[in-house]
Amino acid sequence: MVIATETTSSSHHRRLTFASFLNSDPAADEEEQSHGVDDIINPSSSNKNINKDVHHNYRQSQSNASTTSGESSPNQVLSPWNQTYSPYYTDTTNTPSMSPSPWNQTYSPYYKSPWIYQTRNIDDDTDNGLIGTIVRQDGHVYSLAASGDLLFTGSDSKNIRVWKDLKDHTGFKSTSGLVKAIVITGDNRIFTGHQDGKIRVWRGSKRRTGGYSRIGSLPTLKEFLTKSVNPKNYVEVRRRKNVLKIRHYDAVSCLSLNEELGLLYSGSWDKTLKVWRLSDSKCLESIQAHDDAINTVAAGFDDLLFTGSADGTLKVWKRELQGKGTKHFLVNVLMKQENAVTALAVNITAAVVYCGSSDGTVNFWEGQKYLSHGGTLRGHRLAVLCLAAAGSLVLSGGADKNICVWRRNGDGSHSCLSVLMDHVGPVKCLTAVEDDGEGHREKGDQKWIVYSGSLDKSVKVWRVTESASTVIG
Repeated sequence: MVIATETTSSSHHRRLTFASFLNSDPAADEEEQSHGVDDIINPSSSNKNINKDVHHNYRQSQSNASTTSGESSPNQVLSPWNQTYSPYYTDTTNTPSMSPSPWNQTYSPYYKSPWIYQTRNIDDDTDNGLIGTIVRQDGHVYSLAASGDLLFTGSDSKNIRVWKDLKDHTGFKSTSGLVKAIVITGDNRIFTGHQDGKIRVWRGSKRRTGGYSRIGSLPTLKEFLTKSVNPKNYVEVRRRKNVLKIRHYDAVSCLSLNEELGLLYSGSWDKTLKVWRLSDSKCLESIQAHDDAINTVAAGFDDLLFTGSADGTLKVWKRELQGKGTKHFLVNVLMKQENAVTALAVNITAAVVYCGSSDGTVNFWEGQKYLSHGGTLRGHRLAVLCLAAAGSLVLSGGADKNICVWRRNGDGSHSCLSVLMDHVGPVKCLTAVEDDGEGHREKGDQKWIVYSGSLDKSVKVWRVTESASTVIG
């Protein structure tokens, strides 16, 4: 469903706390020490009776819905797309132990793939709206990345699935924690950030279609062993506990690429920002960047790097020469607030950085030489959990289950074109690619395919256009 919404009026109803709308990570190791945002998201076992985060409430609401509806759908997602077009809707009382899907048998290396409900909107030639839905039988979607006609999804299953035309194309297994971040390089390498602090590196096979294999991790074993023998390479993270500076010791929450510079950036709940060289996977820098967990990182324009944290700050870093090498220096703090910074997106062409917060707002700054605050976009009732920039558009997904589509106009103002509403859980991740359909590249008629992942166990595919009529100024 796509509706227009009035964004100029302020919302006066009671806002929930940050802990009530950011999800927990149920697949995380129970023995893992909590840090930063983890203290908010995953209360300790002694406080389980007061755990009121959105993940818990959402699972409870699903259970209640199932009871009242008589177990009407095995995947418990009430979207009419699933009920109407799912080819396995005949048996609604028992969840099958293995999927009869021909897609799974043909494309998937896993015989018991949990991704068993794949639907598509037959009338998919509209300018704006839902194209199709992929639903997972269990688990939640935490990360997305798209490359060409392929979509990569990360979830709490620890595995990465690969989709092609909404079909289960292939996948690869990880022994690491749930997948919190995915980025793809131009040479077909896939980097995944995990709950247990590891960064895995994968590559697609040139010989076997749909084949992927792990080719390493960050830091590399060689660098890890070399650095570990020198006490100067350790840093104390808490009393009587030292760790190597080149290694994250808590969840890797975000990844960002700057392929022109050949760099990969990783942010973690351990409050550090690390800079990796793509050519040899070497850790170039480890920066104690924030006072609390880093939630988001985004490579920007003019060699700038942006980081957002649960400490409420948005920081700007710049890569500059130092001696014979380069180093990232803090050059500005664009925001300092009580609310956590939860998401970032950068429009490279227009030199604009967008920042989503736990209070539901999206602030933006613009300027090639000096960044100045351009305004605030208000379209969500709850926390903004993800952002994606696509041409002149910026999309924001929130804990209120909605996706707002904004367009940056020529004068720098922004208009809300529409609100995409079909998820029944918080929208956790977004990504967009150009729509290569015929006639879509005409001037002023750029269209985009948008993928959204949610805690309702689904990935939805939308089409949006930059030339849509301005409904709201």
